[in-house]
Amino acid sequence: MQRHASGSPFEATIGFSRAVRIGSRILVSGTAPVWPDGSCPDDVTEQARRCFAIVAEALAALGTELRDVVRTRMFLTDRADADAVGAVHGELFAEVRPAATMVVVVGLLDPRWKVEVEVEAEVTRP
Repeated sequence: MQRHASGSPFEATIGFSRAVRIGSRILVSGTAPVWPDGSCPDDVTEQARRCFAIVAEALAALGTELRDVVRTRMFLTDRADADAVGAVHGELFAEVRPAATMVVVVGLLDPRWKVEVEVEAEVTRP
């Protein structure tokens, strides 16, 4: 098993990895829209882009990319943001077309976060 850490302060305190690869399967943990300095954009579109950028970095660190994603889960704190987050998802996965779930939740760990995403990928290329 390979693990990837992104540097989130929650990884050590909660005890998790940003992503884990077991054979050809890669699981990326819930990923929030945080920059390395701890800041978070207010705009939900920027937040979604940041989440997926962190996911892409984790996938790359474990030898794959967004084209190998087979499942996404998007957690939103406001259903009014569904179109904006969905548009970002559509830009990134229009050709990939993974199984996808979008859920509205009461809140996320940090009240600044409007979206959090997690993905699963399957690497089928050598």
